[in-house]
Amino acid sequence: MKIKKIIALFVVLFATLSANAQAKKYNVHTVAFYNLENFYDTINDPATRDDEWVYSRDYYLKKQNNIAKVISQLGTKENPNSPTIIGLAEVENRRVLEDLVKNPLLINKDYGIIHFDSPDRRGIDCAFLYQKKHFKIISFTNVPLYIYENDTKSSSNKKEKKEKKEAEEEVDDRVDESDVTRRIYTRDQILMTGFLDGEEVSFIVNHWPSRRGGEKISSKLRERAAGLNVKIIDSLQKINPDAKVISMGDLNDGPFNNSLKKILNAKGEKKDVQPLGIYNPSEQMAKKGNSTLFYRDAGDIFDQIIMTEPLIRENTVGYKYWKAGVFNLPFMVQTTGQYKGYPLRNNYSISPGYSDHFPVYIYLIKEKK
Repeated sequence: MKIKKIIALFVVLFATLSANAQAKKYNVHTVAFYNLENFYDTINDPATRDDEWVYSRDYYLKKQNNIAKVISQLGTKENPNSPTIIGLAEVENRRVLEDLVKNPLLINKDYGIIHFDSPDRRGIDCAFLYQKKHFKIISFTNVPLYIYENDTKSSSNKKEKKEKKEAEEEVDDRVDESDVTRRIYTRDQILMTGFLDGEEVSFIVNHWPSRRGGEKISSKLRERAAGLNVKIIDSLQKINPDAKVISMGDLNDGPFNNSLKKILNAKGEKKDVQPLGIYNPSEQMAKKGNSTLFYRDAGDIFDQIIMTEPLIRENTVGYKYWKAGVFNLPFMVQTTGQYKGYPLRNNYSISPGYSDHFPVYIYLIKEKK
């Protein structure tokens, strides 16, 4: 008889705990990154090398509508609201962003804009959009990346020279260097800090140097970019060791390359992340076969969102990381031909696509009181 009572007690206790767990409710915010693949306007800017990307009015509006369609649906499977914060790459100027946030699919989100003109010779920049209702800006700045041609390795190997030539021919994201200083002109890293529903969080958006000349030859440039990212994060952690920092971007490296693994020392397992350390959910995503872009029939995750340890801490106060994903709905995917399964990118002779990259996103959650 006593045993039956004990079992009944356990059943009631378990049901009570389950009910309490199910009753928990959370505030959810989506944070995303999207490389927009040459989001240029209709004006030829004499200050940049944008000649081949001056769009017709019709092409520009279609491209804008495609981008707005993606952003409006990004991450809405788990959160009905579009991204609260979204980092962008390959935008020509502030004008295209102002047009984008006024698009009928986005205008009711009341997105604010953080943008700086970078020294990139093609005139492509990074930027942030943020929902003013949820994120209040404290400060923002652009941090230039100083790298030089002699930072790359020279090679006399014929095979490497051939690979370098082929890479320079195929990579859209070319960079230029000064004839005098040999500085390579690339994108700044933008730091934005603000209050996410009253809680301080910092964000960095990146577009690291391309693989111009081949992966091995250009890897040092991305390692320099990773080093700059480390300096920015360190500066925030010196002020507050528990700073919640999220860095995102098109890194032109995968999660297992030296820039991520050695320079940023990013970990793919939460248990391996020490205080002041970096967590990179892209590692597990890559192991599961996810890709954000394809090159020569091989997929990789160049578009990544990484974060400091307080965002994955079990007992953290406020917002914390929940999960991550690659956003690749069917309308964004090439369905026929040689590139079936690839991102449905721009076709300049026919019509605009979406991008040659799939966007990535994470969810931040906080239990409601």
